[in-house]
Amino acid sequence: MSQEEASTAPGATAPGSRRQIAAVYAAGLLQGLALVTFPAASAVFTNSADYGLTTAEYGVMFAPQTIIAILVSVLGGRFVERWGAKYVFLAGLAANLTSMALLVGSRFVMHDHEPAFGLLLAATGLLGVGFGLTVPVVNRLAAALFPGRVNVAILALNALLGLGTALAPLLIAVFVGLGAWWGLPITVGVLLAILLTFSAPLPLRAGAAAAAKEAHSKKFWLFCGFALGYGVVETLNGNWAILYMKGVLHAPASLAAIALTLFWAATTAGRVLFAAVGRWIPPRTTFRLLPWVIALAFVATALVPTSSPGLGAASFALAGLGCSALLPLTISLGREDAPPGDLIAWYQVGYGLAAFGVEPLRSHAGLSMRTLFGGASGVALLLAGLAVVLVGLRGLVARKGDQPAAPAATNRQG
Repeated sequence: MSQEEASTAPGATAPGSRRQIAAVYAAGLLQGLALVTFPAASAVFTNSADYGLTTAEYGVMFAPQTIIAILVSVLGGRFVERWGAKYVFLAGLAANLTSMALLVGSRFVMHDHEPAFGLLLAATGLLGVGFGLTVPVVNRLAAALFPGRVNVAILALNALLGLGTALAPLLIAVFVGLGAWWGLPITVGVLLAILLTFSAPLPLRAGAAAAAKEAHSKKFWLFCGFALGYGVVETLNGNWAILYMKGVLHAPASLAAIALTLFWAATTAGRVLFAAVGRWIPPRTTFRLLPWVIALAFVATALVPTSSPGLGAASFALAGLGCSALLPLTISLGREDAPPGDLIAWYQVGYGLAAFGVEPLRSHAGLSMRTLFGGASGVALLLAGLAVVLVGLRGLVARKGDQPAAPAATNRQG
């Protein structure tokens, strides 16, 4: 057994493990903040007094992020094997930091369309690098730090990532109110720089990646398909909530920001909730239940009357609850059949389809936003069917490492 494998074997305590835990889980929080900084500022990007992007340009802005994140996620496992988890982790943080710097820099040329749009594309591209490197490796690090409680470790990590995504629209609203929307990327950038400095001396070993028993088996493709579908439903809510609230329900900017905050806050709360009640509601049951909640939320969002935008905000909160534990459970339940990097890559494919596929469907196919959200309930129902199939396949059974710890233990991990 190699030194790295020994350091992460069950029962072993890695040197400086508390500092490593702090670094890994802080990275999850900051990745969430960085990831939603762009969609949280959608009103700024599409405002004619600021960047003046069209809706189509806003969608295209996420294309570099998606394409690069897919490529980097697929190659991330090889990077970890070649250079080690620590350097992949640090490189991901550095890419996120550079992305925030470019976003801040773009404000100085926001009224000069081509340079501003070019900087935004470069910023989202680097965010794709950061996301593609950071998310798979922190999931591997969390599993290595808590080998006997993998489901809880990954749920707790993703709860913090969700907390970051929930805070981003709230913070951007505060900074917009102060007349300085760019305060959010500056804040995220400073925190990333601090975390880079804190993490540099740590060992941060992820252990040897577990090889999938059937690398491209039926279960592999089903898990990847589930990750893709999940990426669609999450991104349709996460990237288009503000524009739906303002454009369809005619909600004020403050309520639109609250709707996005509620979506991500419910996502975070759900991850904490399902980790805490895991002894009574097994992860496999949660995995099968939540797609139905998403389907219900999409139908509710599509039927909200224009006169009741507050109900729209509530429907986005319901969607967040439905999304909450699905991605971390996909990673933890599928870890022996599909590497985290592959699942994140397919999640990014779904992200891309929803991020820059909405506008072509509106402008060329003539579909309204209500129709798109209502139709997305079909994607959620497909996820429900896939969840039943995946849980029913022989081999996806409860293992000792899957049993959640008590809520108090979850709090210590988080």
